[in-house]
Amino acid sequence: MEFKTNPSSKFDLPKRIARLGELAYNLWWTWQPETAHLFGKLDYDLWERLGHNPLRFLREAPRQRLEQIAQDDEYLTLYDALFQKFDAYFAQKTWTQRTHPEFDAQPVAYFSMEFGLHETLPIYSGGLGVLAGDHLKEASDLGLPLVGVGLMYAQGYFSQRISEDGWQEALNNPLNLQHHPVTLVTKNRKPLAVTVEFPDRAVSLQIWEVRVGRVPLYLLDSNIEQNDSFDRLLTARLYWSDLDRRVMQEILLGAGGVRALRALEISPAVWHMNEGHAAFLTLERARELVDSGLTFSQAAQKTKKQNVFTTHTPVPAGNDEFPLWLIDKYLANFWGKLGLTREEFVDIARHQKPHTETFSMPVLALKLSGGSNGVSELHGQVARGMWNFLWQGKTEEEVPIQHITNGVHTANWMARRMKNLLEVYLGADWYDRLDEPSIWEKLDNIPDAELWGVHQHLKRKLAFYMRERVRDRWTHGGFHPVQVVSSGVLINPYALTIGFARRFATYKRASLILSDIDRLLELINRPNMPVQIIFAGKAHPADEPGKQLIQQVYRTVKRAETGGRLVFLEDYDMNLARYLVQGVDVWMNTPRRPMEASGTSGMKAALNGALNFSVLDGWWREAYNGQNGWAIGEDKEYGSSEIQDAADAEDLYYTLEHKIVPLFYNRDLKDISREWIAMMKNSMKTVIPRFSTRRMVKEYVEKLYAPALK
Repeated sequence: MEFKTNPSSKFDLPKRIARLGELAYNLWWTWQPETAHLFGKLDYDLWERLGHNPLRFLREAPRQRLEQIAQDDEYLTLYDALFQKFDAYFAQKTWTQRTHPEFDAQPVAYFSMEFGLHETLPIYSGGLGVLAGDHLKEASDLGLPLVGVGLMYAQGYFSQRISEDGWQEALNNPLNLQHHPVTLVTKNRKPLAVTVEFPDRAVSLQIWEVRVGRVPLYLLDSNIEQNDSFDRLLTARLYWSDLDRRVMQEILLGAGGVRALRALEISPAVWHMNEGHAAFLTLERARELVDSGLTFSQAAQKTKKQNVFTTHTPVPAGNDEFPLWLIDKYLANFWGKLGLTREEFVDIARHQKPHTETFSMPVLALKLSGGSNGVSELHGQVARGMWNFLWQGKTEEEVPIQHITNGVHTANWMARRMKNLLEVYLGADWYDRLDEPSIWEKLDNIPDAELWGVHQHLKRKLAFYMRERVRDRWTHGGFHPVQVVSSGVLINPYALTIGFARRFATYKRASLILSDIDRLLELINRPNMPVQIIFAGKAHPADEPGKQLIQQVYRTVKRAETGGRLVFLEDYDMNLARYLVQGVDVWMNTPRRPMEASGTSGMKAALNGALNFSVLDGWWREAYNGQNGWAIGEDKEYGSSEIQDAADAEDLYYTLEHKIVPLFYNRDLKDISREWIAMMKNSMKTVIPRFSTRRMVKEYVEKLYAPALK
């Protein structure tokens, strides 16, 4: 397979630093903090103004400056060291080669509706996409032969603006693909394309490639001349609210993704569906064998063993289901290709509910997968109960849905200053051994003052970033002074700072801490013991309750009595997330148990020394040990959501008032809280090795991929 051009040849760079162009087209750079430092030294202001986009940066950097830096010995030393690391990364023998040589040239195909790789490529909406991006990065680190498959969203995901009254406004950001690290796949000098047939027409898809270290990610794009204007927009936007477009998108991802890999001459040994959106791939794979003479039952049984499915949520809105009339409309030509009647086809994914029945994507995936998992221990239990009806005659414990708890890609989320500190006290090879609990005992060797110094540096960095964001918005006009204060210009980098940033869905209960406003105001305005709370997050444009929740929070934030200590940061993305998880003291999470399948933002905060304060749901239920953070509420079921909310709110306030705030401000003569730092170390010891994608991807290999391969 040949590509249209050599990506690095698109830049006019001095020969001595020409490989910067090569680096810009491989997202390996996104988890190497030295790279941002290298680009920043060229022109820091331009690097920040262009949103850390190396392609635009290299094209817009003044030629005179490039020539100058190409003769700077100090810069060239950094440049050579980085590319020595880059070349060694691709040359070294990997974990997969050492432990699972059977995967050699037998890739895992990883299908996901979204991939969060970097803020400059906004084809993700939240946690599901960021997890998928971290999965690809870790697969690259481990040398696992994996290929990603998704969709190219030409309009990106929306940017968020918050009005003076707190209402979320969605702004579309059409992508200029020349400014992004994507390459059009060509064959015989023509764009490679595949076709997916619908009852009344066919839709063609071209294929873009993104390099993520060793891993290729292929993104399908319907925006080509062969398609009519409606079909060209099918892949334009993530999570269409329009059900017609939504079901067509998922057919394109599942069936089109299989056909794209065939066209690319890639033959996966394992097919992993990251959530039910991609479940149509199971039917397309069966169709291939039906074409060769098997019955559907035989084809399904044969392909099932290689299919792997991860379910991510017990929330109904997160499990796509389609009315049967929509299946008739867009798949009426498909059941005949499988040798099935319409009723037999619907039965594969039928979900019977009171007064209605639907075609359920999770049901389709579960019934046609050899291995399935939830994303935390508790979520595994919830999922087994939720889908028990598919295995009649089996008890809930016997339902074949296991769990693999989520993790985060450590190098992607840990601050550079923290990495440098760990290298000094844990050894230069600590990252290669990060999932070994024993190495983390060396954290006790770090002097309290040094760890606290790094933490304070990251808090000041967050405060500076918030002020610069406000300055930028103010200079563009249309920003009310109340919004300026609400955006954090009065933030104190030395006060106790709590972060709450996530998708604004009602079950996440962003307003739980607003349950008693008088008590909250007293808490944040304590003399000599102030508390600051930073909120951030988006609601789906069609989620009216979620948008109303943002408005409720924002109206509280802008009250004069808060003294600027409550903050709402608009347009939450991966860049803002990095500043927050690296710069807060406490990460707060308040979902209504057991609706949070796992969550990962608290893991990212823990990497950087922040302490978690969370409901005992998802991953925190497994991580909490009583000395590494705080719990909200109890590990039990409640009689009603009202009782649960009231109990959790009371426990939240009490813990803040009597435990967290006093501990943070209990300082010695050197202005350090020794007990707080002991908890920071305990948190890092217990969270980093257990809740990394290093452990997570290895578990996928051992529990799901290797059995599927056999």
